[in-house]
Amino acid sequence: VQLQASGGGLVQAGGSLRLSCAASGRTFSSYRMGWFRQAPGKAREFVAAIGWSGSSPTYTDSVKGRFTISRDNAKNTVYLQMNSLKPEDTAVYYCAAGRGTIATMQEGGYDYWGQGTQVTVSS
Repeated sequence: VQLQASGGGLVQAGGSLRLSCAASGRTFSSYRMGWFRQAPGKAREFVAAIGWSGSSPTYTDSVKGRFTISRDNAKNTVYLQMNSLKPEDTAVYYCAAGRGTIATMQEGGYDYWGQGTQVTVSS
């Protein structure tokens, strides 16, 4: 599985962005999908995940109510809608795919990673 993330950019605080992650391969619908992020000088952290059928969306506490993860299995694409962005959301965002049907926050549950897309939120 190859993953290509896009949609990052520079936005003012309070603004919105939608990240997309396009996956290759015919078995996309059988993978869990997740978004992680890494800010400068910090470890990579979990952001959101979704199960194979769009079930059980899971979020880290800091983005609950602001971010929404979704997927379109017909398009082999997972999305991360980010609203009410804050400067602390600034990071490189990575999408990931894992062999499993249930969403998980654990990095070990993901087998494939995209190249990352930069999100910068100005105050």
